[in-house]
Amino acid sequence: MTNAFTVAVTGQSLIKHDIRTLENPGFEAVCKTLSKSDFAFTNFESTIFGSHGGWPMKGSFFGSSQPVVLDTLQSLGFHGLSLSNNHAYDLGSPGILSTLEEVERRGFLHAGIGRNRTAAARSGLGSVAGRKIALVAMDGGPGPDFMYAADAAPGRPERPGINRLKLTQIIDVDSQAFEQLAAIRDKVGYTSMDLGNDSQPDDKPIVDDLSEIALARGLFRRSETFGRNVKIDPDDLGRNLAAITAAANSDCLVVAYLHHHHWASDWYQVPGWVGSVARQCIDAGAHMFVSHGAPVLQPLEIYEGKPIFYSLGNFVFHIRPGKSKWTAREVWESVIGLCTFNDTGSLTGIAFHPVILGGPEGLKNEALDQRLAPEIATGEDGQRILQRFQQQCTQFGTRIRISEDVGYYDAN
Repeated sequence: MTNAFTVAVTGQSLIKHDIRTLENPGFEAVCKTLSKSDFAFTNFESTIFGSHGGWPMKGSFFGSSQPVVLDTLQSLGFHGLSLSNNHAYDLGSPGILSTLEEVERRGFLHAGIGRNRTAAARSGLGSVAGRKIALVAMDGGPGPDFMYAADAAPGRPERPGINRLKLTQIIDVDSQAFEQLAAIRDKVGYTSMDLGNDSQPDDKPIVDDLSEIALARGLFRRSETFGRNVKIDPDDLGRNLAAITAAANSDCLVVAYLHHHHWASDWYQVPGWVGSVARQCIDAGAHMFVSHGAPVLQPLEIYEGKPIFYSLGNFVFHIRPGKSKWTAREVWESVIGLCTFNDTGSLTGIAFHPVILGGPEGLKNEALDQRLAPEIATGEDGQRILQRFQQQCTQFGTRIRISEDVGYYDAN
């Protein structure tokens, strides 16, 4: 195909070790698959402990990596990195600065963090194989306000951090439960002043007094049904959509990225609000939408001829030794998507190559920390992953064709 351009997308890369020295056919096949793309992209799910130092900002979920892991990702064939995620601030602002320094030193196209809010919100721009490409990357939390980049203001210095799409967790309850919560609030004398104190280190949420109740750190909304939902900050959304539009108007192929931990109770289901954000990103000019968060593979939707990857699960997932909750097989299985676009930016097809983190033998090993590298899955393993993905995609009307060890989406 003349002027075809292929973008490779993978699961998130929570990488702690240099895995370049590993030698096995399955891992080599992963590298060969990525090499078929013009632009390979992953989410770097960590922060660099480098020249700016830093200190742990979390407890048990803290993580950081040495700069050498970026050499590993580059050696695997990655050209672009999203840096906006829940681990990006694990070493505080010094970690943000070190990550930027090391990523820029290696020439990665990147987006999602910055020395201040303005810089963090900028799209990553580059030219690959003669095609202009842009990446807009944001994080939806939940996380404390101090994770997110801020511009300087009178009496306040700027803060290095993450590009935010502010989401406020909200619990929907019926009218009876809502009135009971109101009674509890009034009986304990919970006031707006208490809300401000309890919200620290965050700014207190904006509450609609007619339909919402804030109690301690919980926000409840009157509804016809019970459920979990989020409120999306319109200013943050508008700012990120504007960045997407500006990149699209500059004749770039635009990748919109979102990381979040507002998962459905069933990890394999897609929360409705994510679809709303994804479609707005595409309406704004994005050629594709990619998301991570829930650590499992979720379905593909095609909207206006453009792909929405709701979650690609994991590509590298280095965890600490010892007992772990990440025992579900689906956490260790995903796909590499090779998305091909023509010279007008229209999607012509996607090839899906199944992968197993640690390979088939790794799945038998109860030492989860030894599952170091992704391997291409073949035979029964490959069919299992592809057939599960195929079935998931039917909920969005997306047809995946399986031929031998590869899945295909054929654009009309």
